[in-house]
This record gives sequence, C-alpha cells and structure tokens, in this order.
Amino acid sequence: MIEISPTASGVAFFIHVTPRARRPGLGGCQADALRVRVGAPPADGAANAACVNALAKALGVRRSAVTLDPGSRFRRKRVHVDGDPERLESQLARLASSGASA
Repeated sequence: MIEISPTASGVAFFIHVTPRARRPGLGGCQADALRVRVGAPPADGAANAACVNALAKALGVRRSAVTLDPGSRFRRKRVHVDGDPERLESQLARLASSGASA
C-alpha cells in the first residue's frame, strides 16, 4: 500500500515512474509508491509532464494542483496534490489496489 501524508492543502505521496512504457497508465504499487507508466521519454521533462497529466486526470484535479518535488530526478518522485485530502486518499487507495490503468 502506498504511504499518503496529509498536507495543509491536500496530500503528498511517492510515485514510481516507468518512462517509455508500452501500456501507459496508473495503478498498483512499487514498494510504498504508486506505479505510474508513461509513454514519454525521460528527456527534457517530458516524462514528468506526462506524470502530472496522468495524475491530474486520474484524481480529477487541475494539472496546476499536481506538483512534483523539484529535486526528484530519478524514477521515485514525491508528489503533492492540492484538494480534499479524504477524497484524494480514497482515490489513491483505489488506484494502488487496482493495478488497472486510469
């Protein structure tokens, strides 16, 4: 299960990114992080932008509500999402347990 931390404006959690994935999507866990598969390459921030878009769509928030920790340069990244913490936690738990694409 992923570790979700409430923040003043929403929640924070870790993701594990797989760039250049054949089947992009969200779902399942990699240790304590939500697994995110994107088709974009890990160059020029393309994979990070794809992660933000995928997370925003899956969680039903604006792209501007999703921010990646600027120090994240590897596959494991800390994400902050602004919004209702209870709703976000339930959606993240569903995504983590489903293993399905979103």
